[in-house]
Amino acid sequence: MITVLVADDQAMIRAGFAALLSAQPDLQVLGEARDGLEAVAAARELRPDVVLMDVRMPNLDGLEATRRIMGTGRQTKVLILTTFDVDDYVYAALRGGASGFLLKDAPPEDLITAVRVVAGGEALLAPSVTRRLIEEFTSRRPLDEAESLRLNTLTGRERDVLRLVAAGLANAEIAGELTIAEETVKSHVGRIFTKLRLRDRAQAVVFAYESGLVVPGAPSPGARRSPRLRS
Repeated sequence: MITVLVADDQAMIRAGFAALLSAQPDLQVLGEARDGLEAVAAARELRPDVVLMDVRMPNLDGLEATRRIMGTGRQTKVLILTTFDVDDYVYAALRGGASGFLLKDAPPEDLITAVRVVAGGEALLAPSVTRRLIEEFTSRRPLDEAESLRLNTLTGRERDVLRLVAAGLANAEIAGELTIAEETVKSHVGRIFTKLRLRDRAQAVVFAYESGLVVPGAPSPGARRSPRLRS
């Protein structure tokens, strides 16, 4: 059973998400929160697997609430909910440890899938949106020299894998691109996360752009594939 906390300042949205998720046999909504402070307190008390976190809330916004929840060291994952697909808050939340984001007007089945994907330990990446979001904000920022130096800890093959992760490719697709076994890709991804101290693929995508490994506006290695929701 996957346990969920719904945090949103609008009662109708909270109720709608809670009803949708509770109708699934493998999902259980433990509680609801009206603002960021309530979300942090409820996450600490209830220890849900996933928090659905609205970005803009009173008292404490979803960004700071995400940081505080991630700072507890527990295994709770945060899935950001937003009405805007290009948003300063969303980008900062991904950097702060959120496992992905989803638009509030996404189809119900996408929300259900998102909760399951994030609870399973993967990042939720919708390549057509996530890549555009990250490119939008990294293009405004100077190259992070400290992040660039961390790239030196990776082997050439690990850099190749990270580029493809940043393009939104799943492990099986990366294996096809590089003509290696999928298990080998999983090993590379695990080592990349360990060396760079990354939580998941969402943070890996952000790092790839901020370090300069992937340049905003450059053709994506996975561009020929049609974007879809994937982990």
